[in-house]
Amino acid sequence: MASPGRIVVVGASLAGLRAVEELRRLGFDGTCTLVGAEPHLPYDRPPLSKGFLAGTVDVDGIALRRTDYADLDLDLRLGVRAVGLDVAGPTVHLADGSTVAADACIVATGATPRTLANPDGLTGVHTVRTLDDALALRADLAGSPRVVVVGAGFIGAETAATCRGLGLAVTMLEAAPSPMARGIGTRLGDTLGALHRDHGVDLRLGVGVAGLEGQGRVERVRLDDGSAVDADVVVVGIGVVPATDWLEGSGLTLDNGIVCDATLAAAPGVVAAGDLARWPNPAFGGTVMRLEHWTNATEMGVAAAARVLADDAAAAPFSTVPFVWSDQYDVKVQVAGHVQGDDDIEIVDGSLEERRFVALFGRAGRLTGAVAFSRPRLLMQYRRLIAEGTSFADALAAPPG
Repeated sequence: MASPGRIVVVGASLAGLRAVEELRRLGFDGTCTLVGAEPHLPYDRPPLSKGFLAGTVDVDGIALRRTDYADLDLDLRLGVRAVGLDVAGPTVHLADGSTVAADACIVATGATPRTLANPDGLTGVHTVRTLDDALALRADLAGSPRVVVVGAGFIGAETAATCRGLGLAVTMLEAAPSPMARGIGTRLGDTLGALHRDHGVDLRLGVGVAGLEGQGRVERVRLDDGSAVDADVVVVGIGVVPATDWLEGSGLTLDNGIVCDATLAAAPGVVAAGDLARWPNPAFGGTVMRLEHWTNATEMGVAAAARVLADDAAAAPFSTVPFVWSDQYDVKVQVAGHVQGDDDIEIVDGSLEERRFVALFGRAGRLTGAVAFSRPRLLMQYRRLIAEGTSFADALAAPPG
């Protein structure tokens, strides 16, 4: 992958933008093409379920660059979807029939939301992934509708909190025993669930959705126990899947994302970054990960740029301690590391009752993660200890702060 003259970056969101910025910062002066399926310039996704949905942040407020793009000297191909990749070359095929030939390719097409079956094509059913998604949902929230949020993960919980902040009636449905159980474990998820209930959310746990019902527009959500919840608006937040359909037959190894080596290379001349990259993370002994986090997309975009410019023998592995946050009501939830539900958990600062605390997670004698509610400074200190490979016992013995 040494000295490419033409580089194409597929995916004009956070990882893709950071990749092209880093290419130019590193001195790459060849042709750089940025392909994006959406017509918009790259924007920040986290505010879509929070400030943007609430109407306190506008479109200009979520732009990822405050300056124009002239300094990047890009061949911008926005509003056109990539539909195929020939690894030899590589060459990217676009939905408008055109192609982009290059010497190297960074794939950063992210992920797409899972959806519920909606055989009647009912209106009023939303996901929150794109700017257009958020605009449509924001318009549908006018008039005090009854909102049902399906899924209590990051997006679902944030959307529920935002809707309650708008004074709307909200029911949140979750098949797991607690909100955000995948990200913070059941014990801490119960604390988050209590927070939502205290703010007036009708939180129903351990329930599944059997279907949506209505005449033209959604009117109710049918649950798998036979009961139903009335709804004027339904927001589906049940996770995402890597956006790799367009890569079928490309020759890349696809398995819950693009399978990469430790340097993010997926094939000669092809590197992946962001939500769809699946790689062995040296920070956790080579554990294979695929992360759907803002911080990871930023870091991976930068690393991918360096990778396409490096000789194979000199390429550095990409190592990171995952970090993600979520703002819900007046609580900032932050997670660092690789947290699993069966880890050892100890509260080392604050308490669950006051909803201001730091919890440490340990596995096989090592500090593997930390979760903080409104303790941002301490959380970042523990992220550093995770990166240093600190033992769980030593982390517990270290005084907070």
